Amino acid sequence: MSEKLLVLALAVVLLLPGPAGAQPFARDDGQPLPSLAPMLDKVRPAVVNISTEGRVKLQQNPLFSDPFFRHFFRGLPEQQLERKTQSLGSGVIVDAREGLILTNSHVIANAVQITVTLLDGRRLEAERVGDDPETDVALIRVSGKDLSAIRFTDSERLRVGDFVVAIGNPFGLSHTVTSGIISGLGRSSLGIINEGYENFIQTDAAINPGNSGGALVNLNGELVGINTAIFSRSGGSVGIGFAIPINLAMQIVEQLLDKGEITRGFLGVVTQDIDDDLAKAFDLDKRIGVVVANVLQGSSAERAGLRPGDVILSLDGKPVRNSRGLRSRIGLTPVGKQIKFSILRGGEKLTVPVTIGSTSEQVAAARNKKDGDDQKPQMGNNLLRGVTLGDIGEDHPKYGTVRGVIVVRVPTDGPAWRAKLRPGDIITSVNLVSVDDMAAFLREIVGKDERLVLRIIRGDTAGFIVIKE
Repeated sequence: MSEKLLVLALAVVLLLPGPAGAQPFARDDGQPLPSLAPMLDKVRPAVVNISTEGRVKLQQNPLFSDPFFRHFFRGLPEQQLERKTQSLGSGVIVDAREGLILTNSHVIANAVQITVTLLDGRRLEAERVGDDPETDVALIRVSGKDLSAIRFTDSERLRVGDFVVAIGNPFGLSHTVTSGIISGLGRSSLGIINEGYENFIQTDAAINPGNSGGALVNLNGELVGINTAIFSRSGGSVGIGFAIPINLAMQIVEQLLDKGEITRGFLGVVTQDIDDDLAKAFDLDKRIGVVVANVLQGSSAERAGLRPGDVILSLDGKPVRNSRGLRSRIGLTPVGKQIKFSILRGGEKLTVPVTIGSTSEQVAAARNKKDGDDQKPQMGNNLLRGVTLGDIGEDHPKYGTVRGVIVVRVPTDGPAWRAKLRPGDIITSVNLVSVDDMAAFLREIVGKDERLVLRIIRGDTAGFIVIKE
């Protein structure tokens, strides 16, 4: 290139406008190329960086808790029982006037100081409004002028395949934007939140450490979820990320602002996932729903008429896939709301309306295991060979009004043991027919040498087992 041409090229570059005045790229026909930039210009100011400082208590050396050893260490400085922690995450301004910011509970866990950094570089101190570790939702508040909030939409309208954009601060890289699609909906039973309530949006938009609490938006720039976790063996994104639906997050926000605490929905049933054997026993074409193993006394399930042996297929038309998913959906349902349960009872499909109660309801007291009983004659049924059972009786000191027969002995070399029948179990039904005593039990097992479906109570739990050769 000649010296004159080089000088001309440099002059053209210098005359081009900088990023602030950049013009969108155009196609050959002069029309602008598709871009997310206009939408992001409106959304990004509502996404913030969150940094925290906290304290975590350390376990004291056991020697110092022993009076004998403490005597010899008198005069030595006390052990440091706390250590400082720091964390980085993201948040989303959902109310500019009140300065309310949504984030994850784990982002501000143990925090004694929370600092919010805005897109324009301002740093604001935040206060904790409330949080709910069981859904990983938290709400904080800042005081500042000219804040920008994000609009949110109905996350129930999301479909697999919808385009979404994730905005956050992965690895401390402020206001990073990634895009992808909705890969799945209603993800639960993942164990992301220990003993918590899971109902996640799955996306392949890259989510990494630091994205937690950030925004998942649709192409209109509307908030559909709060980024919360990834599935990864390396610690980085592998295309499987999870976000809390905004509908769920705002339910938590409303309760935190209104009552300062979270009230959980409660059904009052013990359920069991359906395996292949139970599917055959209940004449199901496929493994769908969960079977009710026990109904707690005084619960909303008992008031609605649910019974052991019912198979819960769906709630308000949405299928139930497993017990943990059912628990999450009930726990996230507002107390007092009525839900239509679709159930299978004795081969007949029924619709049962259930008004969801709260976890503060008084339910039946837990029962203790049976320690022993007088032995009775062994069973003649081949599947129960060697099994010894007996009547409970109305005056049973531990089981009270429970009706059925109690298992006294189970040989370890038979099909009953392989099906996990154990001494102390109480059998309350055979092939979905209730049995109140030994006479009823013996009637029901006659000729049933291919398969027995027994409902049992063991301690404070209940379930179904299938005995077969």
